[in-house]
Amino acid sequence: MSVPPKTSRTLQDDHPGLPMPRRAFAIVAISFGTALLVLDGTIANVALPTIAANLCVSNAAVTNVVTVYQLVLVMLLLPFSSLGDRVGHRRLYQAGQVLFMLASAACFFASNLPLLLVLRALQAIGAAMALSVSAGIMRQIYPSARLGTGLGVNSVIVASSSALAPTLGGWIVGHVDWHWVFVAAAPLAVVSLMLGQALPDPVRQDRKTDWTSSVWSAVTMLLIIGGLQVGTHGNPMLGIALGLAGVASLLSLVRRERGRPAPVLPVDLLAKPAIGLSALAGMASFIAAGTLMLSLPFRLQVGMGLEPETVGMLLLPFPLTMLVVSPLSGWLSDRIAATKLGVTGMGIAIAGLLLIATMPQEASHAGIAARLAFTAVGFGLFFAPNTRLLIGRSPRERAAAAGGVQSTARLLGQTLAAVVVGILLASDLGMGPVPMLLACALAVVAALCSVTRYRLRDAG
Repeated sequence: MSVPPKTSRTLQDDHPGLPMPRRAFAIVAISFGTALLVLDGTIANVALPTIAANLCVSNAAVTNVVTVYQLVLVMLLLPFSSLGDRVGHRRLYQAGQVLFMLASAACFFASNLPLLLVLRALQAIGAAMALSVSAGIMRQIYPSARLGTGLGVNSVIVASSSALAPTLGGWIVGHVDWHWVFVAAAPLAVVSLMLGQALPDPVRQDRKTDWTSSVWSAVTMLLIIGGLQVGTHGNPMLGIALGLAGVASLLSLVRRERGRPAPVLPVDLLAKPAIGLSALAGMASFIAAGTLMLSLPFRLQVGMGLEPETVGMLLLPFPLTMLVVSPLSGWLSDRIAATKLGVTGMGIAIAGLLLIATMPQEASHAGIAARLAFTAVGFGLFFAPNTRLLIGRSPRERAAAAGGVQSTARLLGQTLAAVVVGILLASDLGMGPVPMLLACALAVVAALCSVTRYRLRDAG
């Protein structure tokens, strides 16, 4: 008698997923929706200098187009995760898509910076609505035994959209009016909404919305992230004050949320080692990867004297390698314990970061690209299994909250990476080996979280 392949023990049930062919249409719908949010959320970055010149504002002021979006997004992920359980994941997901699409279209008519910032905030609200429940929807789409494969596919969508955004944005700015960068992804929204009926049917949970905790959570994130951004943009004392206020608010909110059956701040999930340590490992790994990708261009362009076009080409092996490794890693995570994949991945990433840190000044282009590709293999092997464990070990009725935790960890990691690189550059330490050594230390933290999680026997 044949024996089914042994899978990693990361899920608490054996959900069959959607039947075919509905599952295929649902995968396309959520893939297009993810591509929409990632592409239209980052495509504006390359247009910032043009927007500043067109709207007659400073380069420092126009960066708020990015800052406002990120800030509103991270503020609302957890509150919307809680709301999604109450109103139904598909309803909130599609409502977020519609709001995002309408706000993007309205950006086409923005004639001044304040109006553009308001519309970017509306975009972020729509994105938070959709992203807060996307992991919960994916858990309903895929069978439990293939969740890792699904998360690997989703990683490919995110990576490819992120890689395409600068190129597409640069082409739009170079050939047509910059306003078009905000509506370029509209066809993706149309396709996703047309196929939206294939997504899992919305299930509403009988619980009241805790508006107090929702607002409290959003304000706490505003204080913490806002403090970090203010502190790194010329007002460190005010930034420290806001950050400390945010930490105090967070501690008070944790005390309030303890004992609640479905808290907005998911302390019930974070108390589980499999989830809490996975979230910490994920945030550490995102800081490490972000520190690498944000600091290396300065080292290559300023420190080694390479042209911007050359730097862009040399950075390309990282996302391209992730495109190959991510689906493979997701497929493997359905068959191999997450700890084994995660520790192996972080070991490879640490070795790659050390190779980059010790890279000679006269390193060849091929050598730089090879180091980046090798490092990307390590991160690619880590991300999907870690996410699978975080999502899969949560109770099914708390899947959206677990997804909110994962998205918040990613965004916090990316934000902290920008803060770290800013501090290192201001301290004249950003163009040497220090950023890579710091990224190594963070990768070690991620690996230690994986090992600790295994020792506590709360993960496969």
